Amino acid sequence: MLLYLVRHGETDWNNQRRIQGTTDIPLNDTGREQAARTGRLLARRAWDAVIASPLSRARETASIIAGELGLPEPTTDDRLVERNYGEAEGLDFAEMQRIFPEDTPVPGREKRSAVAARAIEALMDIAHGHPDEAVVVVSHGGLIRSVLRKVDPEGDHGMITNGSVHSFRYEDGALSLIAFDDPIEEESVEGEDLREQNPMEARR
Repeated sequence: MLLYLVRHGETDWNNQRRIQGTTDIPLNDTGREQAARTGRLLARRAWDAVIASPLSRARETASIIAGELGLPEPTTDDRLVERNYGEAEGLDFAEMQRIFPEDTPVPGREKRSAVAARAIEALMDIAHGHPDEAVVVVSHGGLIRSVLRKVDPEGDHGMITNGSVHSFRYEDGALSLIAFDDPIEEESVEGEDLREQNPMEARR
């Protein structure tokens, strides 16, 4: 069973390097173009379903991708929502460093371990509900990073760019990484290590 995790397209807050978290910021036009491009890339393969975070930037990205794949409108799973950054949401990174320098606790910020736990639980449930199928899951940079750290803790993963695709296999009750920044080539289905490092990442 294959799960391909996609980061949503760009928003204005991504462009401004502001922390979004659970704040519901919509896609901008660049983000919609990224979603369509990712959909056309994924259309090289056959897919059975598209599932998304309920936040509008992920939900609209998923809808655009589903249209490119000829699939019904995506369903949503609340467990796929981005990490809650608490009082840091809306800040750019200079403001973040000024208000919460170094290891200063951020009120209301969700623990990374909690993000990983709910994300893995959601992906396991999706896998159980779609045996022997291939599913696109549209979510967020922070959540995808949490999954990578849990599933492939020794991996050297690069930046998670808007619209990027990261492939996983569910087999024998466990998730394994096929490719970070999957180029959607036939070799990646066979489990070849085709990880590519992206030089830039707009903020989550």
